[in-house]
Amino acid sequence: DPCRNFHCKRGKVCHVDKHGKPSCICQDPAACPSTKDYEHVCGTDNKTYDGTCQLFGTKCQLEGTKMGRQLHLDYLGSCKYIPHCTDYEVDQFPLRMRDWLKNILMQYYEQELDTSGFLTEKQRNKVKKIYENDKRLMAGNHTVELLLHDFEKNYHMYVYPVHWQFHQLDQHPADRLLTHSELAPLRASLVPMEHCITRFFQECDGDRDKLIALKEWCHCFGIKE
Repeated sequence: DPCRNFHCKRGKVCHVDKHGKPSCICQDPAACPSTKDYEHVCGTDNKTYDGTCQLFGTKCQLEGTKMGRQLHLDYLGSCKYIPHCTDYEVDQFPLRMRDWLKNILMQYYEQELDTSGFLTEKQRNKVKKIYENDKRLMAGNHTVELLLHDFEKNYHMYVYPVHWQFHQLDQHPADRLLTHSELAPLRASLVPMEHCITRFFQECDGDRDKLIALKEWCHCFGIKE
């Protein structure tokens, strides 16, 4: 099968011509496998798609057009009303996000005390120090004042989780710059719960080059140079 090891980017599928030569052509959205309701996604055109196959197939068919360039995965789930993010809310967003990242790393560490899995040995050693010191704030909804006080008092415990998340996203390629598609796995899963995340990332891009550099990312989270 000429298509077996022939890779096509999202929205495209391998097609073999009459000479047996493989090439990538746009996925026909109508030919995408059927999906369950929970697999629906919302595009940046505020339209619900049956799944990512249909969304990226549609984007491919619009290639070269303004609509095609602007169409991205917005968030997971059917399109819904996302409230406007106020100035006050976007200012508080990094506090919750930093706490959330720290808690995620600690959960990974807890799960791996008996097994080695998601974290490398070097990462486990970094998180171990955070884990051993973190008996003050348990996961949950904390007041802005408490989160701010904890960040200022225990600054060193928040630096690594912020760096770790950046490098988890910076994969295609790993160039210390986050593109829209690299941010998508984090953004798309959080938008319905954290309606400020889109504006937060837009404002992180200080030079408006549509890329978030490590320095910009850290600045957004209040990490010093």
